[in-house]
Amino acid sequence: MTVEVVRETRMVHGHRRAFLRAGEGPALLLIHGIGNNARTWAGVIGKLAATHTVIAPDLLGHGDSDKPRGDYSIAGYANGMRDLLSVLDIEQVTVIGHSLGGGVALQFAYQFPERCQRIVLVGSGGLGSELSATLRAATLPGAEVVLTGLAGASGVLRTGLRGLEGFGRLAGWKQARDLAEAGEALLALRDVEARRAFLRTLRSVVDARGQAVTALDRLYLANAIPMLVIWGSRDPIVPISHADAVRALVPTARLEVFEDAGHWPHLDDPQRFCRVVSRFLRDTEPAAHDRDSWRALLAQEP
Repeated sequence: MTVEVVRETRMVHGHRRAFLRAGEGPALLLIHGIGNNARTWAGVIGKLAATHTVIAPDLLGHGDSDKPRGDYSIAGYANGMRDLLSVLDIEQVTVIGHSLGGGVALQFAYQFPERCQRIVLVGSGGLGSELSATLRAATLPGAEVVLTGLAGASGVLRTGLRGLEGFGRLAGWKQARDLAEAGEALLALRDVEARRAFLRTLRSVVDARGQAVTALDRLYLANAIPMLVIWGSRDPIVPISHADAVRALVPTARLEVFEDAGHWPHLDDPQRFCRVVSRFLRDTEPAAHDRDSWRALLAQEP
C-alpha cells in the first residue's frame, strides 16, 4: 500500500513552519540535521507511515521554513517542536533525530519528558566534543565570505557533486555519498538568509574546538525512556565512539551499527533503517512520565 506524503505549512509565532506529514497511528517526529531538511527522510517516511503518523519538519532556518533573525539554539528548536506539535494537536511522540536533530531530540525529551515516548538517535550530536574539521572551521571569522563564494559557484558545485557521487558508487568509495550529501547542504545556502541561519545554528552548538553543547551530564535521565542509537561505522562527521558514551551512561539503550555506512545511515540503507526502527517501536512500551519518579531521578547524587 502506498502512503501519501503531504507537504504542509503552519504559522507558529508568526513564522512559517513547513513539514511533511504521512500516515495514521502513534506519532513519530523526524528531525533532520544542520543544513538538511525534511527531504532527507524521503526514503523512509513511506515505510514508517504504514503504521504511524509521521511528522517531518523543516527546522526554522532550513528548507521551506522561514529564516528569521531569531533563536537557533538547541533549546529554541526543542520549543519549536513542542509548539508545532501543539498546533497539530499531537500530545506525545517518538522522536527520531539525526545529527543536530539528535541533539534537539535529546533536548526535547529533557524539556518536555511528558511528551516524549521514545528516542531514536542517528549519528547524533551532543554526545562529545569531537566533530569534523570542516564544521569547526565554519565557526571561524570569515566563514560567511567562504560560504557566499561557494553559493555563487552552485552550478559548478552541483555538477561536480553528481560526478563525484556517480564515480564513488562505481568505485565502491563509501565516503562519496557523505561528501555529496554535505555538498547538497551547501547548495541549500544560496540565499543570504539561509547562510545566516546556518551559521547562527552552527555557532550555537559548535566552536573551533568542536561541539560545545553536551547532553552527557543529563543522559542518565534517558534510562527512564526507551532509546535506540543508530550509527554508521564510517561516520566522518561525528565519530562512532560517541555511541560508546550512550552505552556507558544509558545501559538500557539499544545500539545498531550500520557497517560501511557514513553520517547518513538512513540514506545508505533505508530498508534496514526502517526494519530496525519498526522493531524497536514494536518491542518497547512508550514511556509513561511520572513527576515523582522524574524528581527522584533529578535528585540523585552524581
